[in-house]
Amino acid sequence: MCSQNFKRQQDLTKGDLTMKKVITRRDFIRGSTFAVLGAALGLPAQQLKKSKVILIRHQDALDENSVINGEVVQKMLDEAVMALFDKNDPVEAFKHIIQPGEVVGIKTNVWSYLPTPPEAEKAIKRRLIDVGVKEEDIGLDDHNVRTNPLFIKATSLINVRPLRTHYLAGVSGCMKNYIMFAKSQSALHPNSCSALGSLFSLPQVKGKTRLNILCALTPQYHGRGPHHFSRRYIWSYKGLIVGQDPVAVDAVGLKLIMAKRTEQLGKDKAVPPVPRHIRDAEVKYGLGNSDLNKIDLVKLGWTDDILI
Repeated sequence: MCSQNFKRQQDLTKGDLTMKKVITRRDFIRGSTFAVLGAALGLPAQQLKKSKVILIRHQDALDENSVINGEVVQKMLDEAVMALFDKNDPVEAFKHIIQPGEVVGIKTNVWSYLPTPPEAEKAIKRRLIDVGVKEEDIGLDDHNVRTNPLFIKATSLINVRPLRTHYLAGVSGCMKNYIMFAKSQSALHPNSCSALGSLFSLPQVKGKTRLNILCALTPQYHGRGPHHFSRRYIWSYKGLIVGQDPVAVDAVGLKLIMAKRTEQLGKDKAVPPVPRHIRDAEVKYGLGNSDLNKIDLVKLGWTDDILI
C-alpha cells in the first residue's frame, strides 16, 4: 500500500511538472508578462525587470551649422535623468546614482571625426559637482583609462559617447566605449566584437557604471572601414539616449541606425555589419536587455522624423 501511495504521489508530481511546462509554453506564446513566465520557469526576479531608456530630442540642440547649444544639451540631460529616476529636480536625480565624496570617472570618446561633445561632458560634470563630488575627483578620459590614477580609484563611472556605425561591431555604442578598459583590444575583435559584454565584468569596471549616455546629436549611420568618416552619412537627429542598462541603450541606438539606413540605403542594408555583441551581452553575459520588448522606451521632446 505504501509503495502504491508513493507511486501515486510520483505520478501527481510528474503531472504538476508537465502542467507547469504546458503553462509556460502557452504563456510564452500568448505573450504573457515576464513575471508570470519567469515564475513558471523559476527565473530570478532580476531577469524579469524591464530596462528603462529615455530618448530625448530638442529642435534647438543644434543650429543650422550643426553648432551644439550647450544650454539645451544641459536641459536635455537633466530632463532625461529626471525621467529615468522619476525625480522633479536634476540634482536629486543625480543623487540617486552618485553620492557626495565619490570619485567619478567619465568615460568619454575622443575619435577625432565624431568625439563626445564637450557640451555633454560639461553638463555631466556640472551635475556631479552639484551633487557634492569635488572637481578634483572627477576625471574625463578615453585611451588611458586603464592607467589613469583617478579611474583606477574611481567608485563610479559615467559612460558617454556618440552613436555611430563600426566596421567590425556593427555599431559603436556604450558597450564598445569600454574597450579601452581591456588589456588587449584586439582580443575582443573576433566574431564581430561579440564579447564586448565581458568588459563590464572587469575589476576596474564591474558594478561601477551609474549612467550610460549615447549622444545621438549627429549620429553616423554608415561607414566603409575602420576610420571612415563622411558628413554624407551623419544627420542632425538632435537627441540623447540615456539609461542604466548599456545593452538596452545600445539596442535602442541600433534600432535608430537601422531605421536611418533603411530610409537612406534601402531595406537590404538596414542592418549594419553583424552587430552580434548586443544580443550576446544579454544571452551570454547577462548584462542587460537587448530585446526591445523588454525595454521601456520613454520618448521626450521634439518628435519630427523621430524614426523609432
